[in-house]
Amino acid sequence: MDQTQERAARNGAADDGQGTPTALELLVHGVGGTTPERMLDDPRTVRVTGDDIAAVFRRAEDTDAETRPGDHRERPVPEAYVWCNLTSGNGTRALWLLLLPFMVVNLAHWMRPDTRGRKRTVRLYGLLVRLAGLTLTVLLVAAAAEVALDLAAWQCAGTEACATRHSWLGFLSPAGSGSGWWSPPGRRLAIAALVPAALTGLLWYLSLRTWRAYESQQPIDRDAAPEEDPARIALGRPGFWYGRRLVARLRAAHTAAGLLTVATAVTVPAAGHDRRPGGPAALDLAGWLLLTALAAAAVTVVFVVCRRGRRERLLDVALDEHLVRRLPLAALALFALALLYAGWARPGWASAGRLPGDAAFGGIALVQGLLVVALAVVAHLLHRTAPDPRAAMRGLGGPAVAMLACALGGVMSGGVAQRVSDWLDGTGTSLDGPPTLLTWQASVIPPLLAVVLALCALLARTTWLRARAERTTVTGDHADEAGDPARTRRIAAARAMAGLTDRAPLLIAVVSTATFVLGMGALAGATATDRTPAEAAEGTWAVVHGAAETAQALGSWLIGLGFILFVTWGRRAYKDASARRTIGILWDVGTFWPRAAHPFAPPCYAERAVPDLTWRMATWTRATGGRLVLSGHSQGSVLAAAAAWQLAPSVRRRVALLTYGSPVERLYGRWFPAHFGPAALAALHREIDCWRNLYRETDPIGGPMRLPGDCGPEVDRAPLEDPLAYGRTARHPLPAPILGHGDYQADPAFAEERRRLLARLRPGVPAPRATGAEAPPGADGEGQGCSGRSSA
Repeated sequence: MDQTQERAARNGAADDGQGTPTALELLVHGVGGTTPERMLDDPRTVRVTGDDIAAVFRRAEDTDAETRPGDHRERPVPEAYVWCNLTSGNGTRALWLLLLPFMVVNLAHWMRPDTRGRKRTVRLYGLLVRLAGLTLTVLLVAAAAEVALDLAAWQCAGTEACATRHSWLGFLSPAGSGSGWWSPPGRRLAIAALVPAALTGLLWYLSLRTWRAYESQQPIDRDAAPEEDPARIALGRPGFWYGRRLVARLRAAHTAAGLLTVATAVTVPAAGHDRRPGGPAALDLAGWLLLTALAAAAVTVVFVVCRRGRRERLLDVALDEHLVRRLPLAALALFALALLYAGWARPGWASAGRLPGDAAFGGIALVQGLLVVALAVVAHLLHRTAPDPRAAMRGLGGPAVAMLACALGGVMSGGVAQRVSDWLDGTGTSLDGPPTLLTWQASVIPPLLAVVLALCALLARTTWLRARAERTTVTGDHADEAGDPARTRRIAAARAMAGLTDRAPLLIAVVSTATFVLGMGALAGATATDRTPAEAAEGTWAVVHGAAETAQALGSWLIGLGFILFVTWGRRAYKDASARRTIGILWDVGTFWPRAAHPFAPPCYAERAVPDLTWRMATWTRATGGRLVLSGHSQGSVLAAAAAWQLAPSVRRRVALLTYGSPVERLYGRWFPAHFGPAALAALHREIDCWRNLYRETDPIGGPMRLPGDCGPEVDRAPLEDPLAYGRTARHPLPAPILGHGDYQADPAFAEERRRLLARLRPGVPAPRATGAEAPPGADGEGQGCSGRSSA
């Protein structure tokens, strides 16, 4: 308990002598982060609880506010919860860019449709996403193995011209080292295998480090109240924000999968050489035994991934220590045996062409395609049980995002392999290069980009037409003021641009479908021809051959450009705190959810932030007996809602919720309907004392909650005016800016709604009656058809 609560506990519930406890407003900022000084509008702030990563701040003058309740009769004591360092932090966060495909596939897990019953189907959905995440780990490590083992150690070191250009490979080259000890192909592969193994170790370390910092933050240990149905709202379950056990299991499995992938890449070429007629029988037997052990270990990894999902109904503090330790160690032992086996002397073995085993990339792509199709079928079945018209893509958002995660992993893998191949093979003639499938995948990028550009052009025209239509609406809204055509156009354009957010499902649907079709076409072309697109098109019509050559060249250039931009962005983010904050915005949105599908995804900051908020609200209300308004902007409103769900029912009924610029329904309700759908939001409204939501038509992120029946007006205020004044007025002598997603507290409606919420929480004092458009019917708690309360 912090110092303010200790004082309040000693002095009893803070009271002004009239039976009114002190009120607290707990502010939670949104994406991009901010400072406590800006949130509290005061340059003098003090940290009352927390650490350098996330903390609660107050104005210096309010440190002992609980002992002076008379000073806060007209306004609550403001506190600011600052959590931006959870996603921006120090320079090592730049490494999180490597984890982007893992983050995206983890989102797919939480995008499943809402359903009624069908527990086995829900488990199957989670299992398929976890398997898709496992293929991404194998793909990333296989790409690193392709670069280190195939391109560098096998092809370049085995080619005199390439090894001469790159002197650092001289000790591996038979010609450069005079057939030195490291020059045989098996030993070259063994030493090169340390690179992808080190990458696996880095991923393991990042996951372990963040697991200790995030997943190990234990929420309040509470049992579900008798009146609570733990199966109803998942976000209210005690163990929802505590995924320590599952992440540890998945981390062990994925680490083992990475090491087994490298061990297989080393073993397969050596075993293939030993199986030739007249080969050494002992090594041949050892190769078969090692491959059998690798296959058995791979089956074990898949079993561990499939065996257990999340346990949310109770706070699961157990940890599978034996599995977490022994599975990676067993894989590491097999990796060491593979290096020993490959490094054994084999006279007469020489490297030529590409490294055997390149077909693995085709197998990974095929498995990923089948998993996405199966996931789409399961998602459709779930959506049919409880259709939600607001759900993005009719419940198929999860499969679409999983497809994009696989595509992103393929682009990153192919980009690295293609760039390294071009760098090693300066003339373009001495090396065979990466597998043909990677070239085919790069060649489908230009047509995919053409589809995206066409769709963007369509959306731009639609937005332009909507902006023209909005001009009439804006003119009508300000019919009693002197017209300003330029001002009208800017307001109309802001409203039209804000509406683009609602077209995101169309964009994702088109891009994911095109990606799937083109990806499967690339797989079929590479498998059928075993040649690059330009070579496969030889002898066909000139236009076909020209298109294939153009797509291949342009795709290689685009994937190289993307790789350079990726590295540049990561380097800048490592050195520049402002760039890390920009990347932090991406993490703010993408890492809200726990790591349920991939342990190497960036950590879930909500597993620290939600317990922080829950602990603060529960302990403060218990110590002071005061009123509390939980005030969240943008992503902070999502954290606020999640924290309110985690409160015990007795505390939850004493909390008012004020959200503004909130994506709770507009983004989370549509893309994550199982957790933020209409039923979940209606339940939250019933279970807290009162809830008001503010939004603007010019806000591209925030929107109404759209609760059914009379619940909607009780929660959603009519859209706020933006700008606050159309022309120059006595109150706004200078042109008022179009605020969009920011500065909600500058609107007088914010203070008015906060006052109404506090009045509703005030014991024994009736809330002000709702009047006019400023407070719709139901704002005073007397709406019909939606449960409300008049006091705590």
